[in-house]
Amino acid sequence: MRNWLRNGWASWQHLGMHPFLATAQSMLPQVLSDIEAIVSIESPSRNASQVAKSAAQLESIIQRVAQRASVLVASSVGPHVHVPASGVPRILLLGHHDTVHPMGTLAARPFSNDGKVLRGPGVFDMAAGIVQAIYAMAILEGAGVDTSGIEMLWTSDEEIGSSTSRALIEERAQALAKNGAVLVLEPSADGGALKIARKGTGTFDVRITGRASHAGLEPEKGINALLELAHQVQRISTFGNAELGTTVTPTVASAGTTDNTVPAEAQVLVDARVVVPEEKIRVEKLMSSLVPVVPGANISVTGSLHRPPMHSSMSEELFVLAVESQRAVTGESINGVSVGGGSDGNFTAAIGIRTLDGLGAVGGGAHGETEHVVVESIAPRIALLAELMQRILAQ
Repeated sequence: MRNWLRNGWASWQHLGMHPFLATAQSMLPQVLSDIEAIVSIESPSRNASQVAKSAAQLESIIQRVAQRASVLVASSVGPHVHVPASGVPRILLLGHHDTVHPMGTLAARPFSNDGKVLRGPGVFDMAAGIVQAIYAMAILEGAGVDTSGIEMLWTSDEEIGSSTSRALIEERAQALAKNGAVLVLEPSADGGALKIARKGTGTFDVRITGRASHAGLEPEKGINALLELAHQVQRISTFGNAELGTTVTPTVASAGTTDNTVPAEAQVLVDARVVVPEEKIRVEKLMSSLVPVVPGANISVTGSLHRPPMHSSMSEELFVLAVESQRAVTGESINGVSVGGGSDGNFTAAIGIRTLDGLGAVGGGAHGETEHVVVESIAPRIALLAELMQRILAQ
């Protein structure tokens, strides 16, 4: 791969387009094949055996395309794929290879390519982004750029909170040299926009314990956990602050066993998101101080806002470079947006490392049946990343 790139490099100079873009377009058939190979290995979070297969496939692609060795870092949910820098670390390419889709999704929605869009579980979030990054690295190698300062980390648990990978992510980000950069290959925002800020995120699990009784014969002897849950849901729904961008939303609830039994147990999951770091403390304090209303009911609360916010100040310099890179590669501009969802980039930004997110695939439908990637965006996206990395390395 590396020799082929170098031999062809000079011949692409006269094509009237940026050499990185011309190279990426020539690679597209193999890029699409490698995306299909990853999507075709279902890798649901917590399914360690399937995640291990996905890691092995990534290791093979990285070796073949970028000619770099991977270290498979063991975890309880499957291997994280780490490609160490061979020199002083300058850039960390970051993403995940686990997906939200349960086993069997591929049978119902197999990978497809109609020439315009790629479809399949995990193709947008984020198989295509990972493959794009690998080929961007190969392009730099082919151009004679010193890539010894670039490393990759593809984790196996981002979709379930990154509990086994957070320490490794922060360690590798902190190992970057001064003016280092974390480039996150999560999918783009609408229209290919980059993600320059993210909310801090977390989930709380509220459980109510009461006492069961016959709903018709002696309801007064029961302690209705569902009634208590209703009181708490109403209270929790007031914890947000629209002015500060804080949302606290009860999302999934359950209670009861039969229609003639006073429910002894009830549960609600609460999604919380903050822009302002101080709001994390306020929301966590409110959630931990819930007081029962129904006499005899008990409340337990677990969870936290475990992902800190990614502030726009941590992406500002890199976004300027990305805009310049996009203009150099395609002659067009690119937008940057703040989003409500979190990623592993939240962790690296929070410890003071420059971080730019949303550099992955262009498409839509993440986590759903309409998940897709726009084929014509893939080569320009590879070229953008290659150009951006070249500019960072030149700093």
